[in-house]
Parts: sequence; C-alpha cells; structure tokens
Amino acid sequence: MIARLRGQVWEKLPPNIVVIDANGVGYEVEVPISTFSMLPAVKVEASLYIQQIVREDANLLYGFYTLEEKEAFRILIKVSGIGPKSAIVILSGLSVTELYEVIANEDVTRLTRVPGIGKKTAERLIVELKDKIKAVSMISSGDLLDTGPVHNPVNDAVLALTTLGYKTSDAEKMIKKIAKPNMAVDELIKIALQSLMKK
Repeated sequence: MIARLRGQVWEKLPPNIVVIDANGVGYEVEVPISTFSMLPAVKVEASLYIQQIVREDANLLYGFYTLEEKEAFRILIKVSGIGPKSAIVILSGLSVTELYEVIANEDVTRLTRVPGIGKKTAERLIVELKDKIKAVSMISSGDLLDTGPVHNPVNDAVLALTTLGYKTSDAEKMIKKIAKPNMAVDELIKIALQSLMKK
C-alpha cells in the first residue's frame, strides 16, 4: 500500500491532477485544489501523503499536502454516500479546519455551498461525523492547523481510535488513563487497543 510519494512534479493537470515522477515511474494522483495550489512548479521535487484505493477495475491514488487533509479524507469516505471523488470536492471547497468547524457547528448551509453537496447529504455528514470531530479538540483552541502535522499524541491517538470505530468517549477515557509524558502516538494506540480488546 502506497502511503507517501516523493519525487519530481512531472505534470500538473488543472484543476486537480498531478503526476509525480518517483524513480522513473509516473504516478497519477488526484488531489484537492488546496493541495494542487501548494505544489511547486513542474520538475521541482515534492512530497505527498497518499491514500491508495484499489478496486477491481482501477488502482487509484489520492494525494494530500498535509496529514490533516489525508485524515479528513479517510473520515469523509466512511460516511455513507460519500465516495473519494466527493471527499476531494469537499476538501477543495473547505480547509480541514473549516470542515471540522462546520461539522461541530452543524452548519448545513455552509456545507451545501460545496458543489454536489445537497441538504440531505450535508445533514448526513453532520450526523455521522459529529462524534468523530469531537475527538479533534484542538479546533476551539486554534491549535489545529492546515500547514503541517499535528504534534499532539493524545489527540492523535483519540482520533485514530475513533476512526477505527470506537466511541469518542471510550477512546478519550482510555487514552487519558494510559497517557504519560512524552509517550509517542503509536505507543498510546498500541496500549489502548490492547486494553480495549481485553474488555
């Protein structure tokens, strides 16, 4: 499974397709417009976080400039009726911070301004994502930024567990119970999963 690509930007095909040349192999990647605009010029090296989706008739790559965008994409495609194309459109119309704020504030009107998102789809997004978004407690404090990875192991671990399907409240309790200073996020997740599986 491809998780990250680094290489020269070989082609930029507006509005949101890019070809990355990694060691002589050109990978066609679909990206949100926000990521497309952040990429350097052709022939300049770039790095993208990748979500690979394998289907019977296709092997698709979706790329993101930041880990936050990738995680938001993964959360979005778990919503019934939201496929990868729709998730890319949503992330092209809203930054990650804006998306989380819209969900937290149950702002149906703003969601429906995104092309292809009707009222029913917007309402479903809010209902299905409300609990997952609560795990990202950095929103209200302003610590969640689109410009780089989030360096908060506790919040990252809670988000990872909720993405795996655990209730936000259970994830928060477990992580707070086991968290110690300077613990890495992967260690937190591993211990939490072991504890949750024993229950």
